Amino acid sequence: MNPALGQEWLEMPAEMEGYSNLYLNTITSGGERNYTIAYDKSKYTTYWVAYPLNSKHMGSLSRPDSWSFDPNFDSKYQVDLCGASYTTYNNGAGHARGHLIPNASRNGIKDMQLQTFYVTNSAPQIQNSFNDGIWSALEAALQSIAKKEEIYIVSGTALQSVGGNETITYTKAKNDTKSVPVPNYFYKVVLKVEKSGSTVTSAKAIGFWFENKAYSNTTYSTYGVSVDEIEKKTGMDFFVNLPDAIENVAESNSSWSSFQSF
Repeated sequence: MNPALGQEWLEMPAEMEGYSNLYLNTITSGGERNYTIAYDKSKYTTYWVAYPLNSKHMGSLSRPDSWSFDPNFDSKYQVDLCGASYTTYNNGAGHARGHLIPNASRNGIKDMQLQTFYVTNSAPQIQNSFNDGIWSALEAALQSIAKKEEIYIVSGTALQSVGGNETITYTKAKNDTKSVPVPNYFYKVVLKVEKSGSTVTSAKAIGFWFENKAYSNTTYSTYGVSVDEIEKKTGMDFFVNLPDAIENVAESNSSWSSFQSF
């Protein structure tokens, strides 16, 4: 892995090697970082979105009506998922535009909120009983924590696990002819830190790993795993801007209650 972008940004994973079509960009608003995206132009696929989350990011702004192209690069590298309808894919499998950084994590600052509705901040995700169920419940739980203290999140997709031979299916947007791979998995890794001044003195992290399917309940804690485990599944290296000794301890935790109480 290469070093992370933004060495002072605690949520940043190491840069991914071997992805010649990967688009890495930090989206800002008023000079402030909103989120960083890793996007594959050839597959029209977002691998991860990394962002900080604290109370100032969240509020009660109304949800925007529609999505738009990411203005930071040519629309030919994006899928036309613009508009208001949830039924934007035409394969009949019930996929929606699954936010990676959710609207409610940026609905306190209008411009930042609108940037979460770039089509590059989405992936084909089962809507009923996943996007609107266990995934949404996890997002709400993290937002509740972030109202009290800043946390650091990477939200991502995986087409296959490392060493896996999972079948990759494809879909198309109703308004586009491009074929888009459907992630087999969605995940989040989350970090809390304690500091002395600007120095991190301790940390606790947790990961969540989900198949892209409908779930019968919203008990997200059942799917809590260590960040180490998600690194094995994805080949990624998360939270590399932490001191090594602190990172090693933080990434071994798989307990949601332990993370909550840290």
